[in-house]
Amino acid sequence: MEIKLSEEELDRLCECIALRENKGVYLIEGKLGSGKTALVKQFVKHLGSDASVTSPTYVLCNHYGNGIYHYDIYHKKVAELMALGILEEFEKEGWHFVEWGGDDLARTLDVVMIPYKRLKIEMEGDFRKYIFK
Repeated sequence: MEIKLSEEELDRLCECIALRENKGVYLIEGKLGSGKTALVKQFVKHLGSDASVTSPTYVLCNHYGNGIYHYDIYHKKVAELMALGILEEFEKEGWHFVEWGGDDLARTLDVVMIPYKRLKIEMEGDFRKYIFK
């Protein structure tokens, strides 16, 4: 599925994600400044929270309540994530948004049978293209 939206229209995408019955892990890829954190911020707002959403670059994971988890795994190896217990975190009920979740993590999730969705964000001027795989 592909959808092209402006930042003002992002709530439409959040509505679709919120309606998914199985919630789960979202591996989000996109260039720096493409809107990965903006998506999570809008999702948190969509679910009625006024939590301050920032990229968890230095803390690895932020939990915003309502079952929303936000990870930034830039430059992290899968072995590091496993040692830190991140895969076990993915088993918690809720939405797990993983910035920079790439092929290595996807293969590992396949092996341990943790379902996930991949979401690539591409910049197109004032719009973003959201590509689900």
